[in-house]
Amino acid sequence: MRLDVAPNSNEPIDNNQAIALQQELENLIGRVESANLTVSADAANVGEVTSEDKQSSRHQDTSQSLKEQPTQLASTKLGALGMSKEQALAQVKVIAKNFPLLIAQKNYALARQQWLKAKTTLWQQFPVDQRIAQPEIRAVWLDRGTIVRAGSKARLAQIFDRLAQAGINTVFFETVNASYTIYPSQVAKEQNPLIRGWDPLADAVKLAHERDMELHAWVWTFAAGNQRHNEILNLNPDYPGPVLAAHPDWANYDNLGNMIPVGQTKPFFDPANPQVRQYLLKLYEEIVTKYNVDGLQLDYIRYPFQDPSAGRSYGYGKAARAQFQQLTGVDPVNISPSQPDLWQKWTTFRTQQVDSFVAQLSQQLRQKRPNLILSVAVFPLPELERIQKIQQNWETWARQGDVDLIVPMTYALDTSRFQRLAQPWIASKKLGSTLLVPGIRLLSLPTIGALDQLQLVRDLPVSGYALFAAENFNNDLQKLFSSTQGRVQSTTPTKTEPIPHRQPFQTAAIRYIALQREWKFVFQNDQPQRPTQTISDFNNQAEVLRSALNQLAASPNPSKLLVARASLTRFQSQFRVLMSQELKSNSYQVKVWENRLVTIERLLRYGERRLQLRPY
Repeated sequence: MRLDVAPNSNEPIDNNQAIALQQELENLIGRVESANLTVSADAANVGEVTSEDKQSSRHQDTSQSLKEQPTQLASTKLGALGMSKEQALAQVKVIAKNFPLLIAQKNYALARQQWLKAKTTLWQQFPVDQRIAQPEIRAVWLDRGTIVRAGSKARLAQIFDRLAQAGINTVFFETVNASYTIYPSQVAKEQNPLIRGWDPLADAVKLAHERDMELHAWVWTFAAGNQRHNEILNLNPDYPGPVLAAHPDWANYDNLGNMIPVGQTKPFFDPANPQVRQYLLKLYEEIVTKYNVDGLQLDYIRYPFQDPSAGRSYGYGKAARAQFQQLTGVDPVNISPSQPDLWQKWTTFRTQQVDSFVAQLSQQLRQKRPNLILSVAVFPLPELERIQKIQQNWETWARQGDVDLIVPMTYALDTSRFQRLAQPWIASKKLGSTLLVPGIRLLSLPTIGALDQLQLVRDLPVSGYALFAAENFNNDLQKLFSSTQGRVQSTTPTKTEPIPHRQPFQTAAIRYIALQREWKFVFQNDQPQRPTQTISDFNNQAEVLRSALNQLAASPNPSKLLVARASLTRFQSQFRVLMSQELKSNSYQVKVWENRLVTIERLLRYGERRLQLRPY
């Protein structure tokens, strides 16, 4: 369900829509309060509180020695300074409470107007001038078009400067697009014709590392060409790309014999073709051995979209047909979904071509580069639908440990839809120790809308996000991100903020300390006060876990991991009891804290695999 709310429409709002709209308001209230709590707790930790917080009955600090430093809210930018944060939140809570009454009275136009007013008011309450972020993966896809427009190392450096200032720590650098490499290759047929006499990948690796950022080579895997790219290069629209032009036997086809499916723009390789696989493995090995990239990201690691029920399927390359016929005695061109057993075998055969390639690539590249991070950009469709339509079974790759990061393209213009797309995978038990990094598309997304989606990510049990793409990273986003997640100033030049996929245990320890700051702030400022013994019991248990995580981060070994995991499990099991008072007054925030404990749990699991810390 999309929450597109037309301001003056009096169209009826059904019960499901009403529930969704009210839930989104309540969730947005929670996200705004969560962001402000982080800022307030951090300020209190360094001996500062905001002037607004001093006036708040909920967050009143009794210490008179603390320095006042007002927090700038998004409303400051918008010129809406008529009310304080507390007044604004109180007003919105009244709107949320009265929303069902307006629906019951069939006053749909006013209900919509009030809902939009509440959303705008809430967006204006996000803190925009103080750091909200904890250590997390902050990735961006740096696209081919932006690289081409840069045209030189000096202008590419300006892009990396902007990204570094905005707190980005991981760059997915488009390295292979439509079979053209961005660098001069000894394996690929042709470097991108728009880049001559320059090696952007070599410069990008150097620029990223100089700024303590990671550089991951982003490659198109089975998509071999692009009609839109042909148009830019003034080529024949049907040109299949330089590799398929040289090796037409490597091509894949749909059930009608088309290399490019009807209504689409890209020809694909046949993943069942041994020569295709060998070529791609050799190309990716060149990238990770010739260049000191930190990771490799596979895009288009799938077949093109199909609709078997409408007679549109794909995968009938020469090699695939021969292999399937050898296995079953049937040419797959002659079968259809009306033959369920054979069709399932055909679907499984194609899916396994992708699965086995990912496994083979992972094993081969990690022999060359054991510390390489392997990630995949994937579609967040339900598993069975996804396997039928694009033969992409990324749960298998995650469960087997073939990849480190799953990056679902959970693109949405509103936060509630983004949450609905991401939530099933965030909650999934099928991903093993692999980390999930939701994708956020910046195109047409309002600046504060982007911050809202980031706050949702920070309130859910994930370790970061990826932004698509650098070409949409405008000045407003740059300024906002620099303030809310920008580079941490350290007194030690060599000490930088850890990145979860590289330093999972250090990340877990720092994120836990941030949680403790929030708990301390709430305990000190909540009314009514908790019994002293209750706070003491909570703090004692929290300190046991902090000590275990710090010891693990300082010198990881299997026994320390066991202690940390046991301490975390014990603390999680008692958390709701310890937080019983807060659960009544702010259940959203308690859930956020539980989610962040789950994030720590997942970081420990990931770290165990990455550092191979199996118990003795």
